[in-house]
Amino acid sequence: MTSTTTNDRSVLFVLYDDLQSLDVSGPWEVFANAGAYRARTASLGGAAVRSGSGLRMLPDEDLRGSGPPHTLLVPGGPGSRHPDPELTARIKELAAGAERVVSVCTGAFLLAGAGLLDGRRATTHWAHCAALARRYPAVRVDPEPIYVRDGAVATSAGVTAGIDLALALVEEDLGRERALLIARHLVMYLRRPGSQAQFSTQLAAQLAERRPLRELQQWIAEHPAADLAVPELARRAALSPRQFARAFAAEVGVTPGRYVDAVRLETARRLLEESADGIEQIARAAGYRTPEAMRRAFAQALGTPPSEYRRRFNSAPEPAR
Repeated sequence: MTSTTTNDRSVLFVLYDDLQSLDVSGPWEVFANAGAYRARTASLGGAAVRSGSGLRMLPDEDLRGSGPPHTLLVPGGPGSRHPDPELTARIKELAAGAERVVSVCTGAFLLAGAGLLDGRRATTHWAHCAALARRYPAVRVDPEPIYVRDGAVATSAGVTAGIDLALALVEEDLGRERALLIARHLVMYLRRPGSQAQFSTQLAAQLAERRPLRELQQWIAEHPAADLAVPELARRAALSPRQFARAFAAEVGVTPGRYVDAVRLETARRLLEESADGIEQIARAAGYRTPEAMRRAFAQALGTPPSEYRRRFNSAPEPAR
C-alpha cells in the first residue's frame, strides 16, 4: 500500500451482493458527519447490489474504473465468504494505491483472499474467527478485540464495531474533538478501545445449566471484590469444593479461578476506561489485593500496565496518587 497522490480524504466503499448493509451505513454516517471526507460506493460494473437482508443499494460508480482512494473500506456479509474472483483481484489492485485499507466484520475474508492480511494480526466477527484462521493460516487471527490496527490495514469485528473503528480513524485524522462531536450526534460513546473484548466475560463464557451456578456467575460479576475463593463459592452453590469445581468447569467451560480472574480484569479495565478513580482504589474495587497484583494481571493478559491502559483509553486526566 502506498499513499495517495493527493490530500483528498476519499473513502471508497466496496459493494457486492449479499453484504451486510449496516457494515456500510454505520461507517458511512461517521465519515459523512465528519465533513472532511468524500465517500463513495462502487460495485463491479456499477450494478445495483442487494444486501443479505434484501436492501437494494445503487452504487456511485463502477469498481473497475475506480481510482485508488485514501481509505478503502470493505464491508462484510455472507457474500464475502464466496466472492467473485474479479472482486478480490480488484480489491488487491485498489489496496496497492490506498493509504489505508479497512474491513468491517467478515470483510476480512475478502482482504485475506487478496493476500492483504498475510503475516498481519486481524480480527472479524467472533463467529467466523475460527473459519478465517483455518482458511487463511498466514493470517494471525485474534478473536478478542473489537478492532485491530496492523500497519496500514485495520480489521473490525461484527457490525457496530465498524462504527467504533470509523470513529477511531476520524480521531486519528481530525482530532478527538471532531470525533467526539460525531459520537454525540450519533448518540454513541466516543469510541470503545480497539482492545476491548467482543464479549463481556459472562457472554464469552458459557452459561451454566444449573440455576444456582448461573446465579453465582452473575453474583461474581457484581461482587468482584468479595471473597471468591473456591470454598466460599462452593458454599454459596451448596456444593462441596470438589463438586463445585468439577461442575463449574464442566458447565461454564473454564475453572472457577480463571473465571474470577477474567471478571476482575474486565472490571478493572472498565473502571480505568470510565472513571477517574486512583489505581489503588480501582485495584481494590476489582478484587485485587494490591495494585501490584493488578499490574501483573494486566501485563500477563494485555501486555501493558494499568496506567498506560488508562492513558490510552480514558480522556479524563489521571488523578494524583
